[in-house]
Amino acid sequence: MSTPPNFQRLLNLLHFARVVEAGSFAEAARRAGTTTSALSKAVARFEKANGVRLLHRTTHAISLTPEGERLLEGTRDLLREAERLEATLDHAKSSGSGGRIRLSAPAPLIRARLARQVPGILRANSDIELELKVDDGTLDLAAEGIDIAIRFGSLAGYANVVSTPLGSFPWVLCATPRYVEIMGTPQSPADLDAHHQIGFRDPGSGRVMPWQFVDPATGALFRHLPRPRIVVEDLGAIWSMMRVGLGLAWIPAWIGLGPLRDGLVVELLREWRGEETSIHAVRLERRHTPSRVRSLLDGLQAAAGEWRYPG
Repeated sequence: MSTPPNFQRLLNLLHFARVVEAGSFAEAARRAGTTTSALSKAVARFEKANGVRLLHRTTHAISLTPEGERLLEGTRDLLREAERLEATLDHAKSSGSGGRIRLSAPAPLIRARLARQVPGILRANSDIELELKVDDGTLDLAAEGIDIAIRFGSLAGYANVVSTPLGSFPWVLCATPRYVEIMGTPQSPADLDAHHQIGFRDPGSGRVMPWQFVDPATGALFRHLPRPRIVVEDLGAIWSMMRVGLGLAWIPAWIGLGPLRDGLVVELLREWRGEETSIHAVRLERRHTPSRVRSLLDGLQAAAGEWRYPG
């Protein structure tokens, strides 16, 4: 593929500036890793194409023409910028420690946990610029340019990805102490229909998510389809509604770690709690992973330690 004329003109100008800075075609060629002939021809092509002479050439020296002097000042700025970009590229190639990273995660996790942890992650990785994208689990990582995606549950069906475990979390049935005082404490999932229930409708499927429990006596899975007084498509909103006493909610524990630990929210049917949901950071399978991505993975693993709710 040929170089577009405008690009070739800029390249030839850069060659001219390098020759002047070096003091000779031979030294400029050595610094650039090319030949004296190639640089000489590049400058000559520019002179011929633009009808201007930039340099007086002798066997042992070069000197600027008046036209060359006028062009050199601006060309030196171009040369400095090119050298700066080269240094940036060299640094990125050797370390990959800085630059922008696109991280995707479920919206409730971003609001409840990541939003307050991102400042610490950035302080620990000062060269990183972070872009957060809401992900319901269906984003195409390649098409969206996602470097790391946080996904919940099984990774079956995900092809060509590398996963880093970030732990797991329980879904918990909870209510306010005041609600329990008024409505009583359910002793088993069979008691739930006597209570107000706030249901979660999965935006992807359009279905109300069943609440899942495990019988402590038999280990059998018990699926309770709530008869909700309210149905919401946002887990954060469900948490807020439960906090004002509108009913029971079945939610990931990381949404309300502080209130759960402090007793401002009560977990119900603790002994019926089901299997925990795994959390993974996934990225596309590539030969080279930039160090900035590895640094962010380390930061996410440390942050995920704070998402844990043993209960």
